[in-house]
Amino acid sequence: MTAHRPTGAPAAAASADPAASAAGAAVHASAVHASAADDRIARGLVGGDEHCLAAAYQRWGRLVHTLAARALGDPREAEDVTQQVFVAAWRGRANFRPERGTLPAWLIGITRRKIADTLTARTRRTELAATLGASLEHQDRTDEEPQRILDRMVVTEELARLPRVQRDVLALAYFADLTQTQIADRTGLPLGTVKSHARRGLQRMRHSLELAGAGPAVGR
Repeated sequence: MTAHRPTGAPAAAASADPAASAAGAAVHASAVHASAADDRIARGLVGGDEHCLAAAYQRWGRLVHTLAARALGDPREAEDVTQQVFVAAWRGRANFRPERGTLPAWLIGITRRKIADTLTARTRRTELAATLGASLEHQDRTDEEPQRILDRMVVTEELARLPRVQRDVLALAYFADLTQTQIADRTGLPLGTVKSHARRGLQRMRHSLELAGAGPAVGR
């Protein structure tokens, strides 16, 4: 006796879509390959392979920068945070434990801490700048020479045109007469970051003053 298939119930072989199956298999293979590549990067980073550090930056640098930019609202600060994250990852690579989570998750954790540090440093700079401004406003300037007063006015005007971090760093250097090491200690910024902001800020100020054909000796 011949068994008949119920009407409306196509055979499994007939219902299978070869194209969909192939696409699904390709996606799965791609995911497996990416996971294996991530594992190799993680193992190499922990082992001190600088090529794997570069690979990690290429793989997740944009993610870190995006998170920092959204939190800070400043592309330049986000770039600094991104660099700090991967430097911290390299220096603290021995602390990474694959069994506790993936490498990108670990990097995101470092990113959050660096964002918090940057926001704290920003608050410190704002408070220092406000204190400095108040002290300058009430300072007795009767003994200052007219040229000195003009120099201060020119520098103050040029500082106002700089990005916030560069402005704060140079204001502390010029008006409070702090060294870069002291600025790093007071603001919580890494010394290398302070030097970078100071250098770029001075370059922009010099260029602006040269175009104006005037100005005090800034950073000379």
